[in-house]
Amino acid sequence: MSSAQGSGEHWKSLESVGISRKELAMAEALQMEYDALSRLRNDKEENRTKQNPDPCLINWDEPVLDFYSKPAGRQKDLKLLRGLSGSDPTLNYNALSPQEGLPNHSTSQGSPPGPDPWPTGSLARDYLYIFDGSDGGLSLSPRLGDTDGSSKKLSPPPLPPRVSIWDTPPLPPRKGSPSPSKISQPSDINTFSLVEQPPGKLLGHQILEEEEPRGGSTGPLWESVDYDGINDAITRLNLKSTYDAEMLWDATRGWKEGQGPLDFGKDTPGKPVARSKTMPPQVPPRTYANRKNSTSGKNHRISAASAVSRPHAVTNGHELFEVSEERDEEVAAFCHMLDILRSGSNIQDYFLTGYVWSAVTPSPEHLGDEVNLKVTVLCDGLREPLTFTCNCSSTVDLLIYQTLCYTHDELRDVDVGDFVLKPCGLEEFLQNKHALGSHEYIQYCRKFDIDIRLQLMEQQSVNDDQSPSTLNYLVHLQERPVKQTISRQALSLLFDTYHNEVDAFLLADGDFPLKADRVVQSVKAICNALAAVETPEITNALNQLPPCPSRIQPKIQKDPSVLAVRENREKVVEALTAAILDLVELYCSTFNADFQTAVHGSHKHDLVQEACHFPRPLAFTVYATHRIPITWAASYEDFYLSCSLSHGGKELCSPLQTRRSHFSKYLFHLIIWDQRICFPVQVNLLPRETLLCATLYALPILPPGSSSEAIKQRRAPEALGWVTTPLFNFRHILTCGRRLLGLWPATQENSSARWSTPNFHQPDSVILQIDFPASAFDVKFTNPSGDKFSPCYEFGSLQEEDQRVLKNIMQKESLYWLTDADKKRLWEKRYYCHSEVSSLPLVLASAPSWEWACLPDIYVLLKQWTHMNHQDALGLLHATFPDQEVRRMAVQWIGSLSDAELLDYLPQLVQALKYECYLDSPLVRFLLKRAISDLRVTHYFFWLLKDGLKDSQFSIRYQYLLAALLCCCGKGLREEFNRQCWLVNTLAKLAQQVREATPSARQGILRNGLEEVKQFFALNGSCRLPLSPSLLVKGIVPRDCSYFNSNAVPLKLTFQNVDPLGENIRVIFKCGDDLRQDMLTLQMIRIMSKIWVQEGLDMRMVIFRCFSTGRGRGMVEMIPNAETLRKIQVEHGVTGSFKDRPLADWLQKHNPGEDEYEKAVENFIYSCAGCCVATYVLGICDRHNDNIMLKTTGHMFHIDFGRFLGHAQMFGNIKRDRAPFVFTSDMAYVINGGDKPSSRFHDFVDLCCQAYNLIRKHTHLFLNLLGLMLSCGIPELSDLEDLKYVYDALRPQDTEANATTYFTRLIESSLGSVATKLNFFIHNLAQMKFTGSDDRLTLSFAPRTYTLQRSGRLSDVFLCRQEKVFHPNKAYIYVVKVMRENAHEATYIQRTFEEFQELHNKLRLLFPSSMLPSFPSRFTIGRPRGEAGAERRREELNRYIRHLIHAVPEVAECDLVYTFFHPLPRDEKAVNTSPAPKSSDGSWARPVGKVGGEVKLSISYKNNKLFIMVMHIRGLQLLQDGNDPDPYVKIYLLPDPQKTTKKKTKVARKTCNPTYNEMLVYDGIPKGDLQQRELQLSVLSEQGFWENILLGEVHIRLRELDLAQEKTGWFALGSRSHETS
Repeated sequence: MSSAQGSGEHWKSLESVGISRKELAMAEALQMEYDALSRLRNDKEENRTKQNPDPCLINWDEPVLDFYSKPAGRQKDLKLLRGLSGSDPTLNYNALSPQEGLPNHSTSQGSPPGPDPWPTGSLARDYLYIFDGSDGGLSLSPRLGDTDGSSKKLSPPPLPPRVSIWDTPPLPPRKGSPSPSKISQPSDINTFSLVEQPPGKLLGHQILEEEEPRGGSTGPLWESVDYDGINDAITRLNLKSTYDAEMLWDATRGWKEGQGPLDFGKDTPGKPVARSKTMPPQVPPRTYANRKNSTSGKNHRISAASAVSRPHAVTNGHELFEVSEERDEEVAAFCHMLDILRSGSNIQDYFLTGYVWSAVTPSPEHLGDEVNLKVTVLCDGLREPLTFTCNCSSTVDLLIYQTLCYTHDELRDVDVGDFVLKPCGLEEFLQNKHALGSHEYIQYCRKFDIDIRLQLMEQQSVNDDQSPSTLNYLVHLQERPVKQTISRQALSLLFDTYHNEVDAFLLADGDFPLKADRVVQSVKAICNALAAVETPEITNALNQLPPCPSRIQPKIQKDPSVLAVRENREKVVEALTAAILDLVELYCSTFNADFQTAVHGSHKHDLVQEACHFPRPLAFTVYATHRIPITWAASYEDFYLSCSLSHGGKELCSPLQTRRSHFSKYLFHLIIWDQRICFPVQVNLLPRETLLCATLYALPILPPGSSSEAIKQRRAPEALGWVTTPLFNFRHILTCGRRLLGLWPATQENSSARWSTPNFHQPDSVILQIDFPASAFDVKFTNPSGDKFSPCYEFGSLQEEDQRVLKNIMQKESLYWLTDADKKRLWEKRYYCHSEVSSLPLVLASAPSWEWACLPDIYVLLKQWTHMNHQDALGLLHATFPDQEVRRMAVQWIGSLSDAELLDYLPQLVQALKYECYLDSPLVRFLLKRAISDLRVTHYFFWLLKDGLKDSQFSIRYQYLLAALLCCCGKGLREEFNRQCWLVNTLAKLAQQVREATPSARQGILRNGLEEVKQFFALNGSCRLPLSPSLLVKGIVPRDCSYFNSNAVPLKLTFQNVDPLGENIRVIFKCGDDLRQDMLTLQMIRIMSKIWVQEGLDMRMVIFRCFSTGRGRGMVEMIPNAETLRKIQVEHGVTGSFKDRPLADWLQKHNPGEDEYEKAVENFIYSCAGCCVATYVLGICDRHNDNIMLKTTGHMFHIDFGRFLGHAQMFGNIKRDRAPFVFTSDMAYVINGGDKPSSRFHDFVDLCCQAYNLIRKHTHLFLNLLGLMLSCGIPELSDLEDLKYVYDALRPQDTEANATTYFTRLIESSLGSVATKLNFFIHNLAQMKFTGSDDRLTLSFAPRTYTLQRSGRLSDVFLCRQEKVFHPNKAYIYVVKVMRENAHEATYIQRTFEEFQELHNKLRLLFPSSMLPSFPSRFTIGRPRGEAGAERRREELNRYIRHLIHAVPEVAECDLVYTFFHPLPRDEKAVNTSPAPKSSDGSWARPVGKVGGEVKLSISYKNNKLFIMVMHIRGLQLLQDGNDPDPYVKIYLLPDPQKTTKKKTKVARKTCNPTYNEMLVYDGIPKGDLQQRELQLSVLSEQGFWENILLGEVHIRLRELDLAQEKTGWFALGSRSHETS
């Protein structure tokens, strides 16, 4: 450093801002070390480059062409040479060849700096720079070359983003520094950058990365000086920020060139300042006093500086802080894969990837020619929209062509492919080559009778900045724990302190204990910074020092006179230094530090031995656990470690345990075993994916007073922590050497956590040290040869008993319930199972071993197996199958998934990533490749990975995968994701504030918070919602935003649609509820719905979007025109839950036309049946009338899935959900059209049973999907018992007939349950306290509210007459004449007495009784009924109305009154016509038979058994007394003179349309005998003590039926003498 820099003026100028001389001395000394380091490093790398001229594939020290002084026009070439590493051109297949390389523009020592700044990097925006300004103050300049004299004060910048430090011209080289052309730049193998892309490359995206302007500003950047911030930054220089890992490397590039920001030049001296969140342990102060150079050449010193910068020479000094970007070889290989994956993607394979395409799910119904669509197309060139009628099978490009015929006079030069159709209101596009009806948008419009409105748009090219991005930078910007690695600067200070104390110890003439104590303190500070690890070598070396206060004395005291000899002290220091170096190297390799020791202790072996030829047993030494919580000393004793080997969750041998040990105290608290563990398993018998699991146990110390022998005997060991690690790494090399493993707390243990990585991201995790044997060669697991032959036999060639047993085993549908006997039988008969394609997971799970010798049999079976469908292949991605080849084949079979199907299974595939042994895998490549090709997949993949970051045990893997996804994106999409995250965080903050506020303050807080949301859109313009990439919004609508008055207080938000042709988008934002369970439940329901549709059974399910954007927060789509059952029922009073009419009346109110109402009832029947099946199969609990909703179109659906898989809420020992599913009498009332069963109910039961059996056929799919989610952390899906619930609900072992009978009984049980209605009523009472001010009182029969301003002032109201109606029972309705001011004609409305009473009751809720007229009593005594009673009541109502409309204006002009007297759709009919009585059977009733209706039967014959399913009876006659019968069915198989073949069903009570679904079986009847038999079926009504009454009879000749197939149909009932077939 020049004298100018050390002048007094310089010191005084810095002291003027509050920086002490001591702090300046520390900073200056550190700069000297950096300067010396750069010179030694340069010399060493020059020698290394000369010795190794041949580059390898991945070369950590390969020099890169110097761009420091290259022309500006060649700066873009930097991207071409930044391949996988971001700097090593040999790793980039598309880089320039050596002949095409860039010229090396070197700058001579005396030449002026180049005019062009270093190119702006994605990471270079991290540091502040302190310069000595001419005014004696401090200034910060973005360009070191600015000499305008202006300087402004600074403050530390926020992190991130950071200020770019590369917008500065280079300084002249320092004196004595090498030229830039000789500088070797280290390779950052964790940097992924895109090479030159072909034209039309995939849409680029950028996330979490702010782009800095390239043009440097000449003005200062900050307005004020933060003196405290500067002082704090300098004094804490030994630490750095969480995000500084990559920036530090960029900064060090300048150190090694002798130029750059750390070089204190004459004009602009400066140094970097980094901030940290934690402080290191206190160390003795560093001193740089002149000492005599009396040290021997044997003295090994550790220093960050070279020997020439020290006051004395060090002949064998170690350069400790070599920048290392090698980090992790597995991550390096992963980056290389990313480079190849992205450079190999071709835009021609994916048509217009930059658009969000509408999902396509083709099905026979939607592609049929018989289904016509009415489509409206809007186009900018036309004033009026075009309307087309086309069938579902028409392709989109045909519709485009028809539209272009109206917009273009000549189509010869028009290409249809240049145009697309966009649904109005959605930011997505229909796929031109697909049928209209196959698009999910079209299907949605058809389901809810919504007009199909499309907009014709011309296709535009989608270009995005494919800017290079850095993997580690993207990792650092994610939401993640604080980085635990110590910084390079901090370690340099600690080692310098150690160097000083060692020198003092060596030079001391006496007082050795005091000097040794200072050495121990410095060693303790180093070890504490290196994760508080004390290796046995360090312990042994410290034991050679004399006793000192800083450390527990060794048991064997050393002779103090021994250390009086200088040579002995040097030997101790040498051993101690070597041990510390080994610890640093161990720390760097374990914690992925950004530096490494220059003296590498490990290297790659040239010799390799195959593991299959390595017969030695697996053995290692368990040394100790480090970083023990001090609280354990008082809580536990007798610590021991249990070690086990497992593969796919199956233990390979019995666990081994260490001896029991207690606390030890050396430098830190330790639990030392130092014990060798030798498993009775040879290495050649270990599977490749073998996991070593270590669990730490201890005995709890009993509290005082409980030390009796009985209590001690009952004391059980308690698990404190666990960790797993694979024995073979990603290169399939057996682990060797010393390993540090962070333990996970035992509280986080679950069935899937055994696959997690060691716990290093928690700052206080206990660290286990295991020493694996070192070897002179690598032991590698190699794949066996695949030339083995596997026979293939027909399943039918087995004996019948073997076939029966195997079929029973395969019917289990899941490997989780295979017994040992099942596995043995499956493996023995595996060659006969090829025809049962879906049985492969069961067969592979039965393999006796996965060791190397068994793999050929398994792999050849896998290779010859019939191609599996993707649903079955999902079963091979479970944790049970960690084998790489099996998972590769599963991914190959899954590769046929369409994008829509992939989205259906994407959450499970993201969870399956946890079961991959290594970071790179076929599944990872498959998902990344599909994400590149489709933006919808990219969107959901991003949010699923982001949610996975919250899973602490797998967060590191998800961090790399998310960073990899963002690397595959370009700037545009990364910015879009950044906006989405920003919006979600803003909404989460607002929701939390509203939730925590008092009820009175919530509205004000909501309004204030919405201003921040408005500001977000003002800054960003638009943003896509996480719910779907098709939802693009540009603002918030505050007047339509509110909140729900429930415990979680979710927000109701309305966003402004970007598309002016679309409606606003309404969502619910929840904070405090984990929506992952809702996501999973809705996913299962969506898949069920698709299965039904594919089978031709559209259950008309309402599937709404729900997405978790983080733990405890997420978005839910609001379904329009829907209401909860509670609000519908309470319109009839708080006891409305016990009434049968509320749902029917509500649907009638919103569907006044007869055809509309019939359509709504049909929708209700289908959707209700689907909900019953789905909620039962998934065990959805906590079903009350506030989480069941009904649309005005009749579609019923469930919401709020906080309880599922049978985890019901309990009231003491009583389950709240007593019924199998929610099916109440008011729902049956809608289905039947009244309070008596009708043939509609038969259809409902048939729909339920058919839907149930269709789902049962896909039992394996749902077990696979739910099984893959066992690791997701949902509390109610955590073990096999939860999965067993679905297995038991689907009953895969039952026949369809048995399942039909079973589900029919469930329907009857649910309908007869009083507990459901009682539960609804209790919920009504509980929710009364949550009635908010925005809950306006409405009339149950009025679809909307009317006001005086809208309807006109009432002048007179009069009840003119009453009429008798049947709806469906006899009643009277009153015709009311309504006169209004300024109206020329009167209007007539119809109201019942009950509706007048509802008006009065709701007015009483708003006004005191004194303001209201008295209402006629509902019950009268002594009054005549019928017409006279109705007439008298009409007079009373007239008096009531007259007083009401002349009451005070507050009452007479309220909305309830004006809504009551406003005409309804039903009032449009002529008031002088009374509706005809409506049959309760409706249009669904079939004509009855000659005598007594019809019976529906299903008859089949199989294996000498005759199966007769009695399903339904309809149209039975009433009894003579006019009452409904109690029917049952009795059958005989004639001839039967002894009456031995009698069988009968149960009795149905009080119905003419009973449902049975009972199977009656006749066993042991030969087929030839059947031809002579006749079935006699009688329907009788049970009469108790009297003789049963015959209602009808039918005779069926079995010879006239083709019993080879099941015969199902209706048979007419006749008299006893009537026979029919």
